[in-house]
Amino acid sequence: MVNVRKCITGLKHFVLILTLLVFSNDLFAQLDVSKIEGKQININNKYDQLAEYNIVIAPFKNKLDRDLDNVLATCPETLDKSKGKWQSKIGDLMAEITLDRANFVFKKRENKEIDACILNNGGIRSILPQGNVTTRTAFEIMPFENTAVVVALKGQQLLEFSNYFVAEKKPHPIAGITLTITNDNKVKDIKIKGQPLDLEKIYYVVTNDYLSNGGDKMDFFKKRENIYDIDYKLRNILIDYLKEVETVRVNFDVKVNQE
Repeated sequence: MVNVRKCITGLKHFVLILTLLVFSNDLFAQLDVSKIEGKQININNKYDQLAEYNIVIAPFKNKLDRDLDNVLATCPETLDKSKGKWQSKIGDLMAEITLDRANFVFKKRENKEIDACILNNGGIRSILPQGNVTTRTAFEIMPFENTAVVVALKGQQLLEFSNYFVAEKKPHPIAGITLTITNDNKVKDIKIKGQPLDLEKIYYVVTNDYLSNGGDKMDFFKKRENIYDIDYKLRNILIDYLKEVETVRVNFDVKVNQE
């Protein structure tokens, strides 16, 4: 009789556990996420700042502000990317210093020289103001974490870039490249470092990692022969340049001629 009771008790426990498992599965089945909703919360002056948080943050914020407001150089005039049809002074500056500083690293690492620089007008996000130029200015101009990369391209791809450049009608920053735009918007007289473009030659072009992957529809970069990451942020290139000069050099060599 005792054994029968134990069997009945065990059977009851088994039925209870089985019932709980079935119920749990049904419950979890009912909890499947079918819709997610959200809303934007605008953080503004209506929200009070907590004094205790400000006390903790203040030392770090003050140090950050001191670092960002550190004057690196002065600029004789305001450089604005919207000033100029095919070239802008700030674009020329960024392309020239990127070519120069990236080339220094590339020569040491690969024992090769960079032939040209191609950047995008949209990557420049602010002006370079007249007067004092600070670290904060560099962050405003280059807020993204884009790094410089060197791409090995055939001359054919640089011809494709030249046609893209004319079709875009934007002052994309270039260095080491000159070209002429005809009256009917064709490209001619393309030169790299003063020499006529050779469609079969391999050229080394410094750009940013975003463009090297076809960003801004620069698909010609994806036809590359090779790519080299030199681990140098474009923002740091600008900061390092500003640290070396007292006054920003404003050169405006004509790279794009129009008939």
